[in-house]
Amino acid sequence: MPQFSVVIPVYNKEKFVENTIKSVLQQSFTDFELILINDGSTDQSEAKIKAFTDPRIRYYTKENGGVSTARNLGIEKATADYITFLDADDYWYPGFLETMLASIREFPEHKIFSAAIEVETPHKVFRAQYSIVKNSETEVVDYFDASMKTTVICTSCAVFHKSVFDQVGFFDPNIKSGEDTDMWIRMGLVYPVIFHWKLLARYVYDAKSLSKRKEYLNQKMDFTKFDAAQKTNPKLKKFLDLNLFSFAIQSKLNHDFPNFKRHLQRIDMGNLSIKKRVLLRLPSFMLAFLVKFNLFLVGLGLRKSAF
Repeated sequence: MPQFSVVIPVYNKEKFVENTIKSVLQQSFTDFELILINDGSTDQSEAKIKAFTDPRIRYYTKENGGVSTARNLGIEKATADYITFLDADDYWYPGFLETMLASIREFPEHKIFSAAIEVETPHKVFRAQYSIVKNSETEVVDYFDASMKTTVICTSCAVFHKSVFDQVGFFDPNIKSGEDTDMWIRMGLVYPVIFHWKLLARYVYDAKSLSKRKEYLNQKMDFTKFDAAQKTNPKLKKFLDLNLFSFAIQSKLNHDFPNFKRHLQRIDMGNLSIKKRVLLRLPSFMLAFLVKFNLFLVGLGLRKSAF
């Protein structure tokens, strides 16, 4: 049985998937299986995948059902005790699995392990910023406290003991935007995270992800499922409010004012900065201009987020 099961969901990533697969096969730690799930791609992704003949690769195809269904199938097919995901346009540095194994051996009683990422924009690459102070190379952190800026569990830079999914469940296929955040919240309510400061993965920034298609606005994560938990967990409440702010901004940008008002009513404004409170009050045309300008600055590497 391999030490790690690596799951890569693929949907129309012909331009990226080859480099992503190579980043796995070039790992310094080699005891893994690579599970590729083709989620109904209509481009040349399959041809790119089948060009690899490494015996550690296991390839599956399915009808298009979204990234959650692809990841869930990967979890079901995994034979290792530790599962890790990699999006088909991101990639690892060669020491990712080796460093994760070292963390697992150092903290054998823990279940979730992650590391720092960098973000690639069209013009610049920069290191992600986290809301925790570095005290040592490896930290035991509360997920919500550590993720007020950038999530410390990035889909492409984390490892999970298989028992975690038995405890918190699989990815929700009904959520089309924020399915990973929904999962990390469920995990964060149960488990601490072992976070390593070493830069081990690159996330390829997609500006379009901040303007999800309008039909997905009602298929975002359901914050009400965490109502009971947030009453006794102020860190969770603040984390949820920051996400509600993002969803409210997206709703206003898409002129979906009922959803904007619904998200707004749930936010404790004391958890938002003055700048964020001002942004929520701006008319949609002015907000659209500011977001577009900030995205331009992010693309140049002059800002770290759209807001």
